[in-house]
Amino acid sequence: MAMDADVMSRQDEGAEAAGPARPGRRRGGRSRFLVWTGRVLFVVIAVGVLTPLTVGWRVWYEARQDHRPKSDAIIVLGAAQYDGRPSPYLEYRLRHAFELYTDKVAPKIVTVGGKQTGDRVTEAAAGRSFLIRLGVPAGDVVAVETGRDTLQSMVAVGKTYKENGWKTGVVVTDPWHSLRSQKMASENGIKAVSSPTRSGPSVLTRDTQMHSIVRETGGYLYYVLLGRSRAKT
Repeated sequence: MAMDADVMSRQDEGAEAAGPARPGRRRGGRSRFLVWTGRVLFVVIAVGVLTPLTVGWRVWYEARQDHRPKSDAIIVLGAAQYDGRPSPYLEYRLRHAFELYTDKVAPKIVTVGGKQTGDRVTEAAAGRSFLIRLGVPAGDVVAVETGRDTLQSMVAVGKTYKENGWKTGVVVTDPWHSLRSQKMASENGIKAVSSPTRSGPSVLTRDTQMHSIVRETGGYLYYVLLGRSRAKT
């Protein structure tokens, strides 16, 4: 009987030792799950914060560059016009393009932009007329009168480049628009750089500049994540 009691005592001790291990293992698994969940959340949050900050820095950096290599054409992106009269935004772009043209950066200027609702004149036509009045020969200004936004217009410019056998271009737009415009141009067969305006309403105040950087950061991210498909429709 003493031996049986001793055996039973050892079995009880073994059961007591083995019993608590199961909840412990469950707690260990739960802890590992929480650790990995925390790591995944950290990565998601880091990407969600760092990506916009990185793109915003690139928008700011590219806005400060001024590239003027010899190119096939100067591409002036459209902006509002009032029955053939360029808005201040568009006028400053056109005057900057005229400066590049007189400096012999390129032998041709391409004006870009279609009609908005209610317009009688396209942005491209208004830009072309303005440049001719400044003294650019009519044969050196090509109006691409297609597109109600930058992407539509750049797709049309890409086709014009292909028709003329052109490869390189200098994009003239507002500083904060440079990064996205170059990206769209390159994805439509144009080896593009930018020479943005340095005066006018787009650089009037620091508040204007900050607002433009934030807007263009969102615009660039939207384009690279979702907007590219529109170019194929």
